[in-house]
Amino acid sequence: MIQASEGDEERLARTLASLVGGAVEGTVREAVVVLGTDASGPFKVADHAGCRIAKTLAEAIAVAKGEWLLMLEPGARLLEGWSESVMLHAAEADRPARLSRDASVRPSFMARLRARRRPFAHGLLIRRKDASALYGANIDAVRLRPRTLRIGARMIPAS
Repeated sequence: MIQASEGDEERLARTLASLVGGAVEGTVREAVVVLGTDASGPFKVADHAGCRIAKTLAEAIAVAKGEWLLMLEPGARLLEGWSESVMLHAAEADRPARLSRDASVRPSFMARLRARRRPFAHGLLIRRKDASALYGANIDAVRLRPRTLRIGARMIPAS
């Protein structure tokens, strides 16, 4: 699940491309992209990639097929081997999880500080029922960050 807005076309395409391996392995059942009404560019990218499109985060959570949701920002890139960690977590754990930032990425102090305000900066792997209860229809609740575990799946966060 990716929340995109106008101007996110290239970042959205990079994130969707990094999900392909997970789709082949069966980890990713579908990609749902949340778009505002003014996001015609990202709509074209999402539509061309075969994504399901939702207008709100609550709608995206409601229409998602899987029990577990992976919420990402446009521009986030999942690195090789991520799907095994996600599948293992989904099979064994019941708490939400964040992905690990790749060691090759050394963000500045200010970038790390800004990332704390973005709940999906390091991805969020969460059960659909928990996401629905946490975020519901209140878009302002997206700032809430559930207590999470960090799993071995590596990613390069969106800049």
